[in-house]
Amino acid sequence: MPELGSRTETTVRFLRAARPTILPSLLLCDFANLQREVELLEEAGVEVLHLDVMDGHFVPNLTYGMPLVQSLRRITELKIDVHLMISDPAQYAMQFVDAGADSITFHVEATPDPEPILARIRGGGVAAGLAINPTTPFDELLPHVGSCDLVLVMSVAAGFGGQPFNPIALERLSHLRSKFGPELLLEVDGGINADTIGPATASGADLLVAGSAIFREADYCQAMTRLRCKFQSVNIP
Repeated sequence: MPELGSRTETTVRFLRAARPTILPSLLLCDFANLQREVELLEEAGVEVLHLDVMDGHFVPNLTYGMPLVQSLRRITELKIDVHLMISDPAQYAMQFVDAGADSITFHVEATPDPEPILARIRGGGVAAGLAINPTTPFDELLPHVGSCDLVLVMSVAAGFGGQPFNPIALERLSHLRSKFGPELLLEVDGGINADTIGPATASGADLLVAGSAIFREADYCQAMTRLRCKFQSVNIP
């Protein structure tokens, strides 16, 4: 695991202390009432917000960018976790650092050499990680894990909604936890709900991204409580 700078270290320690924790994916929130949505999530005990950034090229959907991170940074002190589903993370990652992100992951599929980008993100004081799609060979990720603060294991193909949870994510989480130990933060994204959050945490997931399981519910506090009740313990020394 690389040596941490002060801001990066603060974020990583915060996330380790919070685990397991649920990260609401703001893709489904009411953007016309963004500040109120964030306030409701804070009242529900949320500690980290998750932003899915899509460029319409690496994945077929197009979402928000740096201005949303800047807006959130002005209205909340919650940690902001940015997931870059974009073709050129080297060009844009530092703009998200400057906008106020606390952690940034980008896809191993998006670049032939992720190491310089990871180093630049971490050099900017932000926790850095790699994401991997379910169909991507695991060997493309493993050589770079030692340079990551976190790894995002996708349990659906990035950028496509309405997909069922792919159990290969559980195998990958278990393997990463066993091979790299408790220091590495493990994130999972896609199809996380009351049925899948228990197996995911039991397999070693620390950061669990949830969208419809929160935002399709009328009461965010109740939705978060239902999900937290399904956590299963994993041995983290």
